[in-house]
Amino acid sequence: MTSKSKKQPTGISYQFSRLFQRITTLSPSTLVLTIIGVAYSVFLFAGGLYTLIIKPATAYLGSTQIYFLYPSISGQFVSDTIIACILYAFGFAGLLAIYQSTKSAYKPRQAYMLLIIGVTFLLLSYIFLEGAINFKANGGG
Repeated sequence: MTSKSKKQPTGISYQFSRLFQRITTLSPSTLVLTIIGVAYSVFLFAGGLYTLIIKPATAYLGSTQIYFLYPSISGQFVSDTIIACILYAFGFAGLLAIYQSTKSAYKPRQAYMLLIIGVTFLLLSYIFLEGAINFKANGGG
């Protein structure tokens, strides 16, 4: 009796070729791609490239107070970037909640609550971003 065994290649080059084939045929889900795209756009809108290239100070300690927002439109602190990122993310979460509220038309209470939450997030992020811009435009005062 002869036993039929499958011959398995065990060389390093074979394992690398299998790894390369797995990596090249890997396809991420659309949800992951969407999250990466939104995070990248929020990072860009908030001034992330400016922060990475210029490397500004984190904040400024004045004689009587700490400035987290740069008192002029011509520059920014790292905390400006972080604050803007958070506010843009809240705005996007508000838009997402508004979109999700349209999907639950057969559950009016849930749709209404999601709509209220979404509009609240969107308005709060808009109001705080406008406040930050007005603060910077008026020279920090």
